[in-house]
Amino acid sequence: MKKTYSGIEKKLSRWGWFFVAPSLFFFSLFSFYPILNAGFTSLFRKKILSLKPPTFIGLKNYIYLLQSDDFWNSIRATFVFTIGTFIPLLVFSLLLAVLILNIKKGKKFLQLAYYAPAVLSSVVAAVIWMSIFDPRGLGNQILNFLFNTPGIDHKWLADSTMVQLSTILVYFWKYIGYFVVIFIAGLAAIPGSLYEAATIDGAGKWQSFWRITFPLLKPTIILVSVMSMLQCLKTFSTQYLFVQSGSPQAPINVITLNIYNTGIRDHLIGRSSAMSIILFLIMLFFTWLQFKTSKADDVSY
Repeated sequence: MKKTYSGIEKKLSRWGWFFVAPSLFFFSLFSFYPILNAGFTSLFRKKILSLKPPTFIGLKNYIYLLQSDDFWNSIRATFVFTIGTFIPLLVFSLLLAVLILNIKKGKKFLQLAYYAPAVLSSVVAAVIWMSIFDPRGLGNQILNFLFNTPGIDHKWLADSTMVQLSTILVYFWKYIGYFVVIFIAGLAAIPGSLYEAATIDGAGKWQSFWRITFPLLKPTIILVSVMSMLQCLKTFSTQYLFVQSGSPQAPINVITLNIYNTGIRDHLIGRSSAMSIILFLIMLFFTWLQFKTSKADDVSY
């Protein structure tokens, strides 16, 4: 019997590898190869349109970047955007998910309404908000109504601070519904019997949230945290379109925008590859840090 089962398991494993192999091949081709190629290219002085062979310079591209004020400004702009977007996304998407689940009617409508912006591309979302941030748009009208300052232009796309806030608002609006739906799925997986037992024991809604919902939702929180952080770190489209429309570049010159300008505009593909590797390492480090500091395996029902 043991030999029979072992033979069946071997056949199943072989068929499993047979069906998985194509997806692994394409995943490696389009994910691992670009990373390895970027790492290799970053060691050379190479221009896109030049017919001269690339020159091996070792780590000089990395040394140049670490001494470049422009690159450190990109690091600052990226972290300002990430912190300003990541924390509100995590907090408000969780709160909205809890509120939607507690509503008796209209749950599906609210889920669809919040999720709708996530279907749009980042370019379309940026274009929509550029019209809102226009001097005659809804952005100025709403602020002037709230603060009773008729006719004032708050320079959403011109002031260095406001343009940073503008990019944060665009991404918050676009992605909050996506993470709300993920949180709702996580909340729905928590057994209702736990809340019933807590109610019988005299626990209120706030106590039930902190003692039941929050601990058991930890795996979903980690998932949303990692996904939202990575999405913020690789932001590009909104900043690019804002700069093209005349906004100041320095406050929103995130690493991805700097990579594009260095590689495509300046043709310095070796240096832009070095920036890509640094961004990849930053994303890898913060992903590892979030998994390291969390203990999702301890969660049990």
